[in-house]
Amino acid sequence: MSGKLSGKVALITGASKGLGRAIAEKFYEEGAKIAINYNRDKDAAEALKEKLHGSEIFKADVSNRGEIRNMINDIHKKLGNIDILVNNAGMWHLLSWDDFDEKKVNEMFSINLMGPIYTVVEALDDLKKTHGIIINMASNAGIGTAAKNTTFYSITKAGVIMLTKRLAFDLMDYKIRVNAIAPGWIETDMTIGNKTSEEIKELENSFISRTSLRMFGIPEYIANAALFLASDDSKYMNGQVMVIDGGRLDNLTHGI
Repeated sequence: MSGKLSGKVALITGASKGLGRAIAEKFYEEGAKIAINYNRDKDAAEALKEKLHGSEIFKADVSNRGEIRNMINDIHKKLGNIDILVNNAGMWHLLSWDDFDEKKVNEMFSINLMGPIYTVVEALDDLKKTHGIIINMASNAGIGTAAKNTTFYSITKAGVIMLTKRLAFDLMDYKIRVNAIAPGWIETDMTIGNKTSEEIKELENSFISRTSLRMFGIPEYIANAALFLASDDSKYMNGQVMVIDGGRLDNLTHGI
């Protein structure tokens, strides 16, 4: 299969659904061999594998370094060295200071921040060999004003942004490019969960009213940005954060 990523091996964490799935499908369309990472939803991962011929699924909890190490070894055996790493796996809990939950906060830090760190550490030998590309999934919540009760989630995503900038500097001698995507509100399982249609509509109206484009985000918008960062189209970009949030007004007007 020809395309912008022809022959490349791409590991996408949290690829069984949502943004990860959209990115996997986009990369596959452009010729990449996809390592589909999942943790809980094996059925969704298997379904994606059936759709993306030649891809492979790999179970690993990104907050567990040992599981990541084993996954990387399995990828070597089945697909080869990793050219592109997309640190997409993430989760959130809505928490206020009054209902602080140490377990939930630790879970967010372990998956959202330590997950990318562990995955880079274990995949680094491959990325050095391939002069690879790292794409980290941040959030506009890590940059500017976030929604209510997202303080702890926002801190993890701010950490991902700083991780991106530090990796771009630390790995420059290996010609490894590192960039991040900071989505706004995108309709995925993580954001809408088991909400009713009325609740989803209320959320959409609330967030649309806060964007200059008056649009709600869909996974395809993020997948298109990921393809840009993974291909030679962005070969002069490093250490940058692409904000894709419909022009969220509170961020646009910050400091004005």
